[in-house]
Amino acid sequence: MKGFDSNLRLQASSSPEFSNGFLPKRQNFINLNLRNCYHRSFSPTMLKLFTSSASRVHHLTPAIRVGSTSPVESPLFKALSQLTGWNRRSASLGQRAFFCSEPTDGEAAAEAEAKAVESDSEGSDSKSSSAIVPTSPRPEDCLTVLALPVPHRPLFPGFYMPIYVKDPKVLAALQESRRRQAPYAGAFLLKDDPSADSSSTTDAEKNINELKGKELLNRLHEVGTLAQISSIQGDQVILVGHRRLRITEMVSEEPLTVKVDHLKDNPFDMDDDVIKATSFEVISTLRDVLKTSSLWRDHVQTYTQHIGDFTYPRLADFGAAICGANRHQAQEVLEELDVHKRLRLTLELMKKEMEISKIQETIAKAIEEKISGEQRRYLLNEQLKAIKKELGVETDDKSALSAKFRERIEPNKEKIPAHVLQVIEEELTKLQLLEASSSEFNVTRNYLDWLTILPWGNFSDENFDVVRAQKILDEDHYGLSDVKERILEFIAVGRLRGTSQGKIICLSGPPGVGKTSIGRSIARALNRKFFRFSVGGLADVAEIKGHRRTYVGAMPGKMVQCLKSVGTSNPLVLIDEIDKLGKGHAGDPASALLELLDPEQNANFLDHYLDVTIDLSKVLFVCTANVIDMIPNPLLDRMEVISIAGYITDEKVHIARDYLEKTALGDCGVKPEQVEVSDAALLSLIENYCREAGVRNLQKQIEKIYRKIALKLVRAGAVAEEPAVASDPEEAEIVAEVGVVSPENHTDKENPVSSDSSLEESNEEAQTEKMAFEKVMIDESNLADYVGKPVFHAEKLYEQTPVGVVMGLAWTSMGGSTLYIETTVVEDGEGKGGLNITGQLGDVMKESAQIAHTVARKIMLEKEPENQFFANSKLHLHVPAGATPKDGPSAGCTMITSLLSLATKKPVRKDLAMTGEVTLTGRILPIGGVKEKTIAARRSEIKTIIFPEANRRDFDELAENVKEGLEVHFVDDYGKIFELAFGYDKQED
Repeated sequence: MKGFDSNLRLQASSSPEFSNGFLPKRQNFINLNLRNCYHRSFSPTMLKLFTSSASRVHHLTPAIRVGSTSPVESPLFKALSQLTGWNRRSASLGQRAFFCSEPTDGEAAAEAEAKAVESDSEGSDSKSSSAIVPTSPRPEDCLTVLALPVPHRPLFPGFYMPIYVKDPKVLAALQESRRRQAPYAGAFLLKDDPSADSSSTTDAEKNINELKGKELLNRLHEVGTLAQISSIQGDQVILVGHRRLRITEMVSEEPLTVKVDHLKDNPFDMDDDVIKATSFEVISTLRDVLKTSSLWRDHVQTYTQHIGDFTYPRLADFGAAICGANRHQAQEVLEELDVHKRLRLTLELMKKEMEISKIQETIAKAIEEKISGEQRRYLLNEQLKAIKKELGVETDDKSALSAKFRERIEPNKEKIPAHVLQVIEEELTKLQLLEASSSEFNVTRNYLDWLTILPWGNFSDENFDVVRAQKILDEDHYGLSDVKERILEFIAVGRLRGTSQGKIICLSGPPGVGKTSIGRSIARALNRKFFRFSVGGLADVAEIKGHRRTYVGAMPGKMVQCLKSVGTSNPLVLIDEIDKLGKGHAGDPASALLELLDPEQNANFLDHYLDVTIDLSKVLFVCTANVIDMIPNPLLDRMEVISIAGYITDEKVHIARDYLEKTALGDCGVKPEQVEVSDAALLSLIENYCREAGVRNLQKQIEKIYRKIALKLVRAGAVAEEPAVASDPEEAEIVAEVGVVSPENHTDKENPVSSDSSLEESNEEAQTEKMAFEKVMIDESNLADYVGKPVFHAEKLYEQTPVGVVMGLAWTSMGGSTLYIETTVVEDGEGKGGLNITGQLGDVMKESAQIAHTVARKIMLEKEPENQFFANSKLHLHVPAGATPKDGPSAGCTMITSLLSLATKKPVRKDLAMTGEVTLTGRILPIGGVKEKTIAARRSEIKTIIFPEANRRDFDELAENVKEGLEVHFVDDYGKIFELAFGYDKQED
């Protein structure tokens, strides 16, 4: 820098201990010799921006230099004083000072003073100062150097860097250079290896050690740093940067030796305002960063003690070296020879570092505030507890908990079983011995909470009034006589015995018949608490039996939760969807239910969490299922099954009128006087839209009707109440602003009486119009406007079934239905007899078709021996609809009748339907679903039904309204069916 004639001599003792590329604090002994500091150096304003570091200054013997002019007032002296933390003015000129970051003992101080005197005498004639130990030859004479790869960041002049040399030849060459008094080498940053994984540091170091010769040269950046070898200890080499180098050519490959050119900074004008302003900003940024980071202050101290004159180029190198820039950005600063551009690059890097420091400070402050706040709150809570305890206002947590648990069990202590009471006392004693902060304390507390909150020995007062129970059941449900009769029996037995025992009842039937809702009505009739939980898809045994207390977040099973929820030991528990139990890796819930639903075992039900037995013998269990075939047999054996068949049309009409309509009116906000649904419309709704066995879909359709009626009423009321407005919003706005009125309106304004009378007339008209919309009639003609087109059509496809077609009766999970068996001839010819079957039939139904074919041939041979129809005809049997899977044995007699109708070329009797399984000898076996099949026949307007003789008892148990108008024949041999199906001519005669 122009005007900088100060000669700053710094000598640092070398040491093998380094940290982050700098000498350790205990080794930083500096001998400063300041001479001839002129005013054309850094201005005082610029240098005052630096923040002083926390270094200590030891003043030793004064050494006043002759000819020096006011060194105390020198700007450089002030800059160094501020950078190194020396803020006190010297009492004499040219005072010698030693800078160190930590105090040293007396021997170290004396040795440092002796070295300072020696270096001062040797360097009095030198023209420039240096922090590096003088060597021979000079650095500028080194034109051929060993090339050392630097893996992470480039080495800047004035900075220390430890590297590890694994190659013994390179290490030997470095040691030889030191012995020859030429301890210099070139430090060059490695380029990125595109083929290597950047995330693996160990692999990258291995690759560096394997590079040799030209391969290593190609991986090195051309511009590096001439480094003095400060020390070698093992494979660690300490380098001190001197000046910039550029590789020109390779001299030898192993070890890699290259020729270099020494690079100098491009000439620049020290008085240039742009450079000054940039340097000022760098120093200002450095000052701001020094306030937040003590590490940066250590960097400043070490650098100023070992680099010498603090010029613009060195300021740029210093900033780039200590900031956290990546290797490529640091190398860009090292390669830049234009001082102004180098300062700008450094300034950008330091600004980024400043932002990072601010973010770090914000994060640290937030965490510190959070931690201090929590600690303060904890201390205050502890003090509050101690104060309350001293005053007797509150006891500690353990005493309070124990008192709470004892208060729970005290009223019912006599009812609690002895073994449970013993466990509670043991756990309370254990709670007093545990620390409140331990995990075992929380486990014990939760365990006691569950043990003491259960209703040991508490029972609700049951209702033994049969008449009252019958009334409650009839209020909530229509029909379901079997279920109601069983509940009344349960109440009657309890009244005679004086107490009731728990039972396990299973209600099976199609969806929507009221299985779940009847459970709540039963609980109300018995005056018991109600609890429901669904086991559909349940695959974990712990949901029923509870978790072991050793697990984190363990909880009791559903039955213990039920008892806690209802507060009594004799609730009604509805276990829904028991036929849909799952099975997974956590066990088989169906097997776990065996203990729960067994009257002989549930008196001592053991939950894994409580680990004490519970008496569930007073609990009434009601299970629901759609198909009992899906329930495991051991579990089904423990339950009393009551089948709930679907509702016939008459029952659905009563349910809709008495229950569904009232509920829909309340839900939709429609008054009964505002709507009327005719019987014909309701019957059409049931027959054409809601044929399923239950009434859930019927409820949806009725709600849909009332929602549309509500919308219609609201729209009608809104049209009558809203005032007339202009159709165009802009026109309405203009009329409002300008006040343009029609002649009629003008007349009304002039005559207020006329206006009021017209307003009353319009209100009367609106009220009349509103009254006209209040009554909405729903009949068969406009039903489609509310619920859409009919979903179902008549199941009776033929008024008179053609030859080869017979109607059968089937049972489905949705109730009963009718289906046709169709048979036709495919091909005639001698010996071509056979049977082809379609219609997505199951294995059982396919076997029934083969049996039917055999039995039909046998009967035909008996009736018409000369008829060779089955022997010479290839037949095709089909069961519509093809997309619906079908299976079961009850279609056997229907298939035989269809085949015989085709063979005799005679249609079966009109309005005939049949069902029954047939053996090879022609015997008719019983079937299931008699009520559902009877309902399906009535829906299809069938008058004559054929049932197996073994199902006579099932049919006799049906309600009279179901059997009314039906001609039912019970058969035990197919011969009777043949007479009923084809002997109608004889019957008419």
